[in-house]
Amino acid sequence: MPATDFKDYYAILGVSKTADEAEIKRVYRKLARQYHPDMNPGDRQAEAQFKEINEAYEVLSDPEKRKKYDQFGQYWQQASEGGFPGGAGVGGFDFDFGQYTNFDDFINELLGRFGGFSPDSQQSYTYRTPGGSGGFAGFEDFANFGSQIPGMSTDAEAAIALTFAEAFQGVEKRLGLGNETITVRIPPGAKPGSRIRVKGKGQVNPYTRERGDLYLVVEIQPHPFFKFDGDNLVCELPITPDEAVLGAQVEVPTPEGTVQLNIPAGVRSGQSLRLRGKGWPRPQTGRSDQIVKLQIVPPKNLSAEEREYYEKIRAARSFNPRAHLREVKV
Repeated sequence: MPATDFKDYYAILGVSKTADEAEIKRVYRKLARQYHPDMNPGDRQAEAQFKEINEAYEVLSDPEKRKKYDQFGQYWQQASEGGFPGGAGVGGFDFDFGQYTNFDDFINELLGRFGGFSPDSQQSYTYRTPGGSGGFAGFEDFANFGSQIPGMSTDAEAAIALTFAEAFQGVEKRLGLGNETITVRIPPGAKPGSRIRVKGKGQVNPYTRERGDLYLVVEIQPHPFFKFDGDNLVCELPITPDEAVLGAQVEVPTPEGTVQLNIPAGVRSGQSLRLRGKGWPRPQTGRSDQIVKLQIVPPKNLSAEEREYYEKIRAARSFNPRAHLREVKV
């Protein structure tokens, strides 16, 4: 399969390389339902996406196929059939990748067969691929070796997990890249999917010895109160029936502390109010807004006095929210 035809099955399903079988199955079911032709009649793009999702799941749900895919990348099918691009092995030689503990051992053996190289030489080669959350996990079964040829990208990508507070305020993280430890500064306002470039810390091309860049893809741990809606933050605020009817001034948490929010009289459950400039940090344009969705919550346990007053309100009530339903007919 040409490099340009290579499909990243993990990206298609939107899962990390460390995702377990249960997570892959859960994500697949959700996507399959979303893009199923029955749910998207006449949508060719959705149909194509559905086929790719099924193709990705077929490989990643099969332990043997997934192992080959992780090990050989775009050449996993040839490896399954006992072959390898360019003949049997590399340059006409057969190689058992399992006998090497790291890429240095493999490249030393390879160049030694071609002559003019010995383990005592001053030359050295390293090749690392992303693994785990927030860093690198050393060598990864020679994955993507076939794509490392002169002129091709040696950029690397890894996920970095942040707490909600770390993403909001910015943070410094120490990451291990094999034998190397680096410190990376994450600026305030990183969002899920943000890419942080670390120049010159990617993979090393074993032919040209040039090193690419490392891109850290931000993952933010879920917060129990705040959620993202584009650039803005969204939260749900419970209020009582009397606050909804009469209006009130209540406290609302924001990422930097609580603020007072004026609730106008007569609001509905599900209605949204906006706190301007209290949302997420944005480069150059300041903070976004925080959207507060109101949720009217009736009391479950009433005191005798409360029940008495609610019964009086019911007896005296002139408003009927269902009056318009009298005109509904089939």
